[in-house]
Amino acid sequence: ILGAGIVGLGGATFPSHVKLMVPKGKKAEFLVVNGVECEPYLTADEALMTSQSEEIISGIQVLMKGLGVEKAILGIENNKPEAIEKMKKAAEGSSIAVQALKVQYPQGGEKQLVQALLKREVPSGGLPIDVGVVVFNVGTALAAYEAVMRNKPLIERVVTVTGKSLAKPSNFMVRIGTPVAYLVEKAGGLPEQVGKVINGGPMMGKALSSLDVPVVK
Repeated sequence: ILGAGIVGLGGATFPSHVKLMVPKGKKAEFLVVNGVECEPYLTADEALMTSQSEEIISGIQVLMKGLGVEKAILGIENNKPEAIEKMKKAAEGSSIAVQALKVQYPQGGEKQLVQALLKREVPSGGLPIDVGVVVFNVGTALAAYEAVMRNKPLIERVVTVTGKSLAKPSNFMVRIGTPVAYLVEKAGGLPEQVGKVINGGPMMGKALSSLDVPVVK
């Protein structure tokens, strides 16, 4: 995981190997997998769950082994019925539970997700491991599968390109380093009267001053 450069792909890009090294005096009981899109308009996690459900389940099992836990729970908001169905099917016969959640921003935050799935409250200023939980995003689980089972480093990620008057809003699997301008072009080009292009979600993202910037992890 460290050698492959795996980081949290839900947006925070926290190094995944650090989460797998549980500090002395703490014990991981549950792996929580975040299939709740972190922000409105983004459908990257949904695209992964509907297209690579079995690989994600294998990645979750890799992370469970790394943590030494026997139980994992995947949370998905109930406005993604196809993703829920595919992940439930892929998880059959495993110790991974798939739970549908009501749609509620900011449930994609890990503390909120732990509360929604396990009714455990992460203390203020604390981390999920303080209540026996480690949280990974579904994209990170897929990257873990590719690293461990296919010896593939983190060289690409899924990106949502969307907007009200965009001709072809899409999810793309994109090499790290791809220019944002190229993605906008593939989605039909910049519509007229665009106020701004935001990198990240509408709530937490930042406006770009130029499209000549690369996609990063």
